[in-house]
Amino acid sequence: MNSSRPYLVRALYEWIVDNDCTPHMLVNAEYTKVQVPDGFANDGQIVLNISPSAVRNLHMDNDAVSFEGRFSGVTHSLFVPVGAILGIYAR
Repeated sequence: MNSSRPYLVRALYEWIVDNDCTPHMLVNAEYTKVQVPDGFANDGQIVLNISPSAVRNLHMDNDAVSFEGRFSGVTHSLFVPVGAILGIYAR
């Protein structure tokens, strides 16, 4: 049986956006294969704003979340395996 985790992440993301809130994702920046910009994580974790206005080319599947985001004005490609997602919430 497939993990329910990626389905729940996608569902929460859609629910947050549908309610005009800003979705944020808490990520374990030290997890294997995570690609986030250096210097932005604190205590091995990073909070990412994944709102439609903050990211480009957002792709969520059963394995990972990937997108392009800007950090200090510089565009970065991010890759977050589903196992590295510690939470998703509205702000």
